[in-house]
Amino acid sequence: MGSVGTGTDGTAGERRRLINVAYRLLGSVTEAEDAVQDAYARWYGLPRSRQEEIRSPGAWLTTVTGRICLDLLGSARARRERYVGAWLPEPLPERSEWDRAGGAGPTGPADPADQIVLDESVSMAFLVVLESMTPAERVAFVLHDVFRYPFAEIAGVLGRTPAACKQLAASARRRVGAAPAPVPAAGRAEVVRHVKEAWESKDVAALVGLLDPAAVMTADGGGMVGTVLRPVEGGARIAQYMAAIADRAPGLELLERSVNGVPGLVAQRAGVVMTVAAFDVSDGRVTRIWVVRNPEKLRPWAWS
Repeated sequence: MGSVGTGTDGTAGERRRLINVAYRLLGSVTEAEDAVQDAYARWYGLPRSRQEEIRSPGAWLTTVTGRICLDLLGSARARRERYVGAWLPEPLPERSEWDRAGGAGPTGPADPADQIVLDESVSMAFLVVLESMTPAERVAFVLHDVFRYPFAEIAGVLGRTPAACKQLAASARRRVGAAPAPVPAAGRAEVVRHVKEAWESKDVAALVGLLDPAAVMTADGGGMVGTVLRPVEGGARIAQYMAAIADRAPGLELLERSVNGVPGLVAQRAGVVMTVAAFDVSDGRVTRIWVVRNPEKLRPWAWS
């Protein structure tokens, strides 16, 4: 690769790609932004002579960002053991939907969440599978299978041989391969819309019919708001829980919105987003529901 300028012009354009890499590695917009900022700080902390020796600042920044994320993933396991209830990745909005709906829109500097490309590799179902991987597996898999980095470059991030990195990615791939194939967006949207209608009418029977008998609902309140601390298992139990919430939540408005690029639901009261729900659908029924209520994870949704 040819040399790239060492000033802002040579590296600033890498930020979008680095944010995309870091979010998929960490599942957190805030932590992704911090990791990328740290990588840039290290770049600008290098002596000018050292910067000029680096043929590809973009590759250097990717390697450093990957190493920072690897360290964060290692420490995250200990932090999440202390987390109150289940930990879920931060959900991402589709900003254009809110603009069309007359949302307030962002003000001030661009939100890092706006720079993340919404595709299958950021769906909640995919991110939850990534959470089951070891930190090294996750880095090897995301960099190779999602971003197409060669194992020779990934070896520099993980401090392992290219062959070992290939094995890590293969192990991670087996975890992903065990997950069901994604349902087309149109089919998901129809099921999610029916869930919304049944919830609004408190129709438990209809909800039971829309939920797989073995469905699981996981909620993340982070100890900051009330929610179930353990997953709710079984379609009937989930339906009863949803109906009970509808009874206790007057004034709550449900909106159909894209969540991490696929159809989901957003609950708001007086224009303030209180809950974001993502769904996994198979054979016309909901199999998984991920409910994020931790207000710190809903910051990308708070534009008013």
